[in-house]
Amino acid sequence: MTVPVTSALPTLSPSRAADFKTCPLLYRFRSIDRLPERPTADQARGTLVHAVLEALFDAPAGERTPDAAAALVAPQWQRLVEQEPELATIFTDPPLSPDDFLSGAAELLQGYFAVEDPNRLEPGDREAYVEAEVDGRLVIRGIIDRLDVSPAGDLRVVDYKTGGAPREAFEARAMFQLKFYALVLWRTRGVVPRVLRLMYLRDQEVCDFAPDADDLVRFERTLLALWQAIELATQNRDFRPKPSRLCGWCAHQALCPSYGGTPPPFPSPAPEPVGEVVVERD
Repeated sequence: MTVPVTSALPTLSPSRAADFKTCPLLYRFRSIDRLPERPTADQARGTLVHAVLEALFDAPAGERTPDAAAALVAPQWQRLVEQEPELATIFTDPPLSPDDFLSGAAELLQGYFAVEDPNRLEPGDREAYVEAEVDGRLVIRGIIDRLDVSPAGDLRVVDYKTGGAPREAFEARAMFQLKFYALVLWRTRGVVPRVLRLMYLRDQEVCDFAPDADDLVRFERTLLALWQAIELATQNRDFRPKPSRLCGWCAHQALCPSYGGTPPPFPSPAPEPVGEVVVERD
């Protein structure tokens, strides 16, 4: 999903911020070179599960059942492929059965019902686009999977994860995304979310974090320092690889100096990292 951004300020999303933290060269490939990446089966399955869970809440309470969710899988996939035909390429390399793909999505949805009863809540918003200006220098923005609002006005930010529950180091990466959203909500609504919730459907686990204003002030400083590092790297055209265990999932390994590759010439002038919100599912 993409959402146009109209602000003249540079913009930063959780995924692009995480890219730079993980590997500055990956950030360059995605945000500056804007190299294409074919969707993977896991990414497509995540997109499908998110679409089904969004649509599930269109039904009234009492009708949000596992069978209802399963019935949404095939039509939602058809809708997604019509919108983004490239998603259909996941069945060609390596060969993947459409039936196996759809049944895998249905299994993840069963994991959702194991950790939550959707009939007991009414989301305040789903797939909610949010943005906020930070220090007059930067717009931070993204799309929240689900935002729950209590009668007292308390906020709960919910993020569905279709991958396995991570070890501690990777859990911090996932929570980074939710702190990003919490900061936006605080700056735009004046309310610190009461709960940030990661919902791991495959492993049927829930991870909650309760932020406070001090947490978000520190996080805002972290983001501004990160953006300063991005600006400096862009000015110097110096985005260095940072090898890690995540390299095995990188789509651009052939262009990485750590693996004997050569990056493409740096764009001149370098495009500003503004324009679209790119939503990635995992």
